[in-house]
Amino acid sequence: MTKEFEDKGNNYSIRENVNIGEVRVADEVVAIIAGLAATEVEGVESMAGNITNELVAKLGMKNLSKGVKVTVEDKTVTVDLALNIRFGYEIPKVSKKVQEKVKSAIETMTGLDVVAVNIKIAGVNIEAE
Repeated sequence: MTKEFEDKGNNYSIRENVNIGEVRVADEVVAIIAGLAATEVEGVESMAGNITNELVAKLGMKNLSKGVKVTVEDKTVTVDLALNIRFGYEIPKVSKKVQEKVKSAIETMTGLDVVAVNIKIAGVNIEAE
């Protein structure tokens, strides 16, 4: 069973050589997968987003792809994440775990190859004791 990938702008198609139909996945879905995988790593407080995303989140509308930029080209994906880290965690170790988890989640769920997971630490959350 071979897969063909066809870039369609903000989504891509996975066509298998079985004549059942076509599966199309939006870039937003890949971004959501990346965001969810990143926030599951211990030490990641939250995704960081732009002011618009922050306002939307405060109004109660959850945006799961906040702080995530995904570029899908051919069969490959590049992910850029902006993270808020909890105080006391080692940034290099947390970042490496995030990169591994995001890469694994996207490749497992979509079949695309992740060529890069770039991380920007946007803030550190210091919890009041």
